[in-house]
Amino acid sequence: MSQNNLVYSTGIGKLKPQAEKPQKPKNSDGIVRIRRETKGRKGKGMTTIDGVDLPAEELKTLCSELKKTCGTGGAVKNGVIEIQGDNRDKIKLLLEKKGLTVKLAGG
Repeated sequence: MSQNNLVYSTGIGKLKPQAEKPQKPKNSDGIVRIRRETKGRKGKGMTTIDGVDLPAEELKTLCSELKKTCGTGGAVKNGVIEIQGDNRDKIKLLLEKKGLTVKLAGG
């Protein structure tokens, strides 16, 4: 058995660093999709905004602006903005004023 096939050893610790998970590819069609989701949230509704092609810092700034407009909390996770509650109409108006193409998706 060669050294490359070593599965476990108490002497050298971790053998290979774990690879990072690749991020989901962003929508390349230029349309921002706004969804209302409740799955995995114990019945609580959340509005998710996907497809905004902005750097991470500008995405956080946009999230802050949306949270202030809606008067709720939210976060940016894996390039997707999550805003608490069903605020699709308010978010759509704000993003359209910024010149983005917006589409309401989901239920």
